Amino acid sequence: MSEIEDPDDRGISITAPKTWATGAPAVAHALQYSMGQTSVRRTTLTLLNINQANGFDCPGCAWPEPEHRHRNEYCENGAKHIADEATSRRVTTDFFRRHPISELDQKSDYWLNQQGRLTEPMVKRPDADHYEPIGWNEAFHLLADELNRLDSPDEALFYTSGRVSNEAAFLLQLFARAFGTNNLPDCSNMCHESSGAALNETLGIGKGSVSLQDIYEADLIFVVGQNPGTNHPRMLSALEETKRNGGRIVAVNPLPEAGLLRFKHPQKARGVIGRGTAIADQFLQIRPGGDLALFQALNLLLLQSEDERPGTVLDHAFISTHTTGFADFAEHARKVTWPDILAATGLSREQIEQVHQQVLQSTKIIVCWAMGLTQHKHGVPTIREVVNFLLLRGNIGRPGAGVCPVRGHSNVQGDRTMGIWEKMPQLFLDALEHEFGFTPPARHGLDSVDAIRAMRDGSAKVFLGMAGNFVRASPDSAVTEEAMRRCRLTAHVSTKLNRSHTVCGETALILPTLGRSDRDVQAGREQFITVEDSMSEVHASRGRLAPASAHLLSEVAIISRLARRTLGDRPSIPWEDFEADYGTIRDRIARVVPGFTDFNARVAHPGGFRLPNPVNEKRFPTPSGKAVFTRNAFEMLQAPTGHLILQTLRSHDQWNTVPYAMNDRYRGIRNARRVVLVNPADLEALGIADRCEVDLVGVWSDGVERRAPGFRVVSYPTTPGSAAAYYPETNVLVPLDSVADVSNTPTSKSVVIRLEPVREGADAWAG
Repeated sequence: MSEIEDPDDRGISITAPKTWATGAPAVAHALQYSMGQTSVRRTTLTLLNINQANGFDCPGCAWPEPEHRHRNEYCENGAKHIADEATSRRVTTDFFRRHPISELDQKSDYWLNQQGRLTEPMVKRPDADHYEPIGWNEAFHLLADELNRLDSPDEALFYTSGRVSNEAAFLLQLFARAFGTNNLPDCSNMCHESSGAALNETLGIGKGSVSLQDIYEADLIFVVGQNPGTNHPRMLSALEETKRNGGRIVAVNPLPEAGLLRFKHPQKARGVIGRGTAIADQFLQIRPGGDLALFQALNLLLLQSEDERPGTVLDHAFISTHTTGFADFAEHARKVTWPDILAATGLSREQIEQVHQQVLQSTKIIVCWAMGLTQHKHGVPTIREVVNFLLLRGNIGRPGAGVCPVRGHSNVQGDRTMGIWEKMPQLFLDALEHEFGFTPPARHGLDSVDAIRAMRDGSAKVFLGMAGNFVRASPDSAVTEEAMRRCRLTAHVSTKLNRSHTVCGETALILPTLGRSDRDVQAGREQFITVEDSMSEVHASRGRLAPASAHLLSEVAIISRLARRTLGDRPSIPWEDFEADYGTIRDRIARVVPGFTDFNARVAHPGGFRLPNPVNEKRFPTPSGKAVFTRNAFEMLQAPTGHLILQTLRSHDQWNTVPYAMNDRYRGIRNARRVVLVNPADLEALGIADRCEVDLVGVWSDGVERRAPGFRVVSYPTTPGSAAAYYPETNVLVPLDSVADVSNTPTSKSVVIRLEPVREGADAWAG
């Protein structure tokens, strides 16, 4: 198959944003993309097996499957993602012979991804500008020798993306800790770490508490700082069920998102020929970062309503029995002022009081959120305030109510459960020691931001990445790239080409692996892996396609062979057995990880099993044994005069850092990614014409100018004072040291910028 051209913005067009999502066009777009990647037969095989009990888990989002699954249990973006993995395009040795790394480094993310599946291990030698083939044994020898040359195990980094299976994640953390380090940065550090930090502090467990059945049964659901129509479209099916059961939904977001306005279910007649279902009963178009003030306002109103009608508003029995810190919280909560609330949220008091009335009429409330809350400096306090809100009326630990952080990556929750965390508790480390006979390091390791700092400063010298695209997913692109290039060796376990392969260390390895949809046979027996979704459901995943190349190894095989080569027989861990039979890994997981007793037997049940959550039994593993009310200082994002607050986001045709097309269909943008969405009133105030070309210039306290050049301004109904643009193109504007308090998560939703026109006037666009 011939190589595609790298797209540019010729033929760009802008139309009005959509007011509904999915429907028949989503099916057509998914099939069109699939047919452009592979054959009718492979497309049919993948779509019939994705998210089925005996098939493979979608490598895209972590939204759970319902108990009774549809034969077509996938969304548009899931179908695109699996077609992208099942592509018939191949990246061979000849490709790397024709394309030097310096040339590949100038290509777009879209172009790199579209070249196809990686087919054999490759190496870049010191001072070389080409990758060349390398045998697996030599690759493991090279990497193991480099690891063993380090002055300290803490000079190595073991990064994990959420695509990695439970089995591979467990082995990776076991290898890293047996090697002697807790340096286990992962993608959660850059997205939902604020959720885990806030929930661990307040509820004692860093994950959500609700199930799909709870979503269906809720009286009121808040969907805050997220865009389900693009990032996890199957959530819209669940919200539609909520509406049909009489529940109500409040959407809170700086941009109107099509999926939260109206949803046309493509598997229902009403979604194909009808108007579909209006999802949000109320849309609060909030200022970026104003969610903390919103929930502080709602909590103030609940306290005042209790004053007016004592004993009828708050759940005093729940508060007195199951919580601590209420009095201090209530004293603090009453000090917030309405002028501050209205300034921080950009909402009217009437809008907030309307939501308050809905809260009073509801006995079962769920709050769902994503990166719109977590990627702010005050992300952790915001989520703590959400917990305060739910605790006040006992909406924790009962059916139809609870906390719901919606993770956008397939197994990011499972990776954490398996021990991929630089700060795993001592109980987990003790269990590892008891099971495997070595003492894991107790010193906390490096998260993703600190890993970049360590590479930049020369204190980390070897980087091993399991899946993902670390270079493009990380903040402060120039700093991240320079940090990676300072490593002695970088190695990436990958299915497809990405920019992390072009921004590499002195020596670099590409280690190609099986995809989620590929058949995995070890020692003559077909294997399966497991994953954990956003709602703690653990289930099996079995690939059905012939592997893209005979030279591919599974993630489990790669880790096992590397561990044997690096560690030898110290300690005595049966890596060969693990590679030959994944069931032996699950037996060890069952003895180490709480909740996984009889793992192999339970996961054999169609649909798997749900992990226990003590919160739902009103048990809170906090130091006090109770849920914790917290005092959270009022925070308000403010930009200097002439500046805007930028949030980075995905386009609709995108999965994480990978664009599948140059379009954003729901926002009305075609053939462009370097666009910035700005409220028309702000454009008028700034004296900038719609459609003109600007540079985005980041402004932060370190005085370093961060510039994203060549963006087109698009007049768009964003919240006044804010702007939005796609990542990873705008990651260059996010300072490495601008992070959330407590969680160290990059503040990608609150970047202060100015628009600097490139030239006078505006170019004429189609559309």
